[in-house]
Amino acid sequence: MPDFAVELLTAHRDVFPAGPRGEVFTNSSAGPLRRTLFRARVWRPSLVRAGLLGNVSRLGHFKWRAAWLDPEGVEWTAEFTTEREAVAHVAKMAPGGLRFHDLRHSYATELVSRGVPVNDVQAVMGHEKPSTTLNLYTHRSDGRDQRIREAFADDPLTPNDN
Repeated sequence: MPDFAVELLTAHRDVFPAGPRGEVFTNSSAGPLRRTLFRARVWRPSLVRAGLLGNVSRLGHFKWRAAWLDPEGVEWTAEFTTEREAVAHVAKMAPGGLRFHDLRHSYATELVSRGVPVNDVQAVMGHEKPSTTLNLYTHRSDGRDQRIREAFADDPLTPNDN
C-alpha cells in the first residue's frame, strides 16, 4: 500500500476501533459492513458528499437543499431539515454514478500509465493472466496521444524540422 494510504488507515484506526473480527470499516453498531447495504448506505452517500452525484447545500439553520439530475438531464430539488436526509435522498434518487468496482479499473489504469510493469499490476490485482488486466481493467488515459508522440520525439529516425 502507498504510504499515504497507510497513514490514513492508521488515523482511522486511532478514531474508530476495529470490528469484532478486526474489520477496519464497520457499521454504526461497530459490526461488519454488509455487502447488501454498502452501496445504498455508504457508497452512494459518499459520492453525494464528494460532489460526484448530485449536490447538497445548506440554505440556513435546519434547512438543506438536495439537487440531482434525472436520466433525461432534468434537475430536481427538495428541501430537508438535516444534511443527512438530503444526502440520503440524492443517493436514492440520482441515477448512475461511479460504482465501487470502478475503483479497481482506475487503479489498474493508473498503475500501467505510471509505468508499472503489467505483470506486477496483474499480481497486485489478483488476475490469473496479464491479458485480463490489460483487456478488462485498463482504459484509455488522459494524455495518451501526446505520450505516444513524445515516445519517439528524440529518436534519431525522427525527421528534424530545423
